Amino acid sequence: MARKQYKRIGIVPGVVAAIAVGSIQNADSQSSVTLYGLLDGGLLYTSKTLDSATGQNLGHQYSFTDSGIGPSNFGLNGIEDLGGGLKAELRLESGINVGNGGYNSSNGNFFGRQAYAGLSGGFGEIKAGLQFSPFFLQLYELDPRELSETGSSLVVYVDNLFATGIFTPDAVSYTSPTFYGFQGTALLSLGGVAGEFQNGRQYSASLKYDNGTLMVGASYFNANASTGTALATPVPTQLPVDVSGRQIGASYKIGAITGKASFVNYKVGVVSNNVYGGGLDYLVLPQVDLNGGLWYEAQRHTAANHSLLAALGLNYALSRTSLVYAQVAVVNNHGDMDTGLSTTEALSAPVGTTTGVAVGFRHIF
Repeated sequence: MARKQYKRIGIVPGVVAAIAVGSIQNADSQSSVTLYGLLDGGLLYTSKTLDSATGQNLGHQYSFTDSGIGPSNFGLNGIEDLGGGLKAELRLESGINVGNGGYNSSNGNFFGRQAYAGLSGGFGEIKAGLQFSPFFLQLYELDPRELSETGSSLVVYVDNLFATGIFTPDAVSYTSPTFYGFQGTALLSLGGVAGEFQNGRQYSASLKYDNGTLMVGASYFNANASTGTALATPVPTQLPVDVSGRQIGASYKIGAITGKASFVNYKVGVVSNNVYGGGLDYLVLPQVDLNGGLWYEAQRHTAANHSLLAALGLNYALSRTSLVYAQVAVVNNHGDMDTGLSTTEALSAPVGTTTGVAVGFRHIF
């Protein structure tokens, strides 16, 4: 998106939920608590580096990168069987920076990724607390690279909205059961400012149809301008202007190949950007995955401002829990656009063409 003063705020994380693979059960096996996590670290090379003060190129850069594909994190997931199909649930999740042992993908909070309690059953699921918005979760479903931290629609999202709509605080959500392939989710986040109900309020909804082969989805997100404390966090989950997002897309699976395409509109204050994206994911072998995507972003009212981001990734699984990866991404910016290659070390890039290469290792526990 076009450069703005409030845009230059620290390092911005991305999110992909980690996989829980083990559990600690109590004696009667009616409840369980799972400790899970993901560690991801590697090296990143970029051919250009943006000077945020001047907009000029500072030259190429070699850096260690935390979370080359997915965000390093750990968490606790708890489930208690209440009987009659009703279950209580909880989740606490924190980001980790494997480069220095500090926080990342957590907005500076210990459990800043997810922290909620909920109930689920035949009626659907209700959650209360810090959680991902339905809009963001559907962005993940429609991304051919599963929101890789390097070269995916996550980079475009964060470049527009920061963490707004990712880590949604003070939120209550409801997800319906699946009816003939259809499922909907709605979320409301309260700003908590006395006398100003709309200040910092966020709401989001999504609807999808999924028959296992074809998935079609649409979603919406809106956040009112905030003057609250969320602006003071290292990576703000709210912005001082009204923002919104609209999305529609589909995916189709044929054997080992899944194709995905989407259209997203981001509006930040008076700036409106349209993003057209798509790509393929190909499971070449059970242990080899190849994926690629292309995203074209254009500012609606200024034709000279546009960018094109392309990326290709190769993942090789060493085991069920460990893999190595290599990624190549290229972005071309025109006008005032400064779309980058990576959410962790290269969120913004100067005008012209910038190339990036990331290699690394990921372990899930």
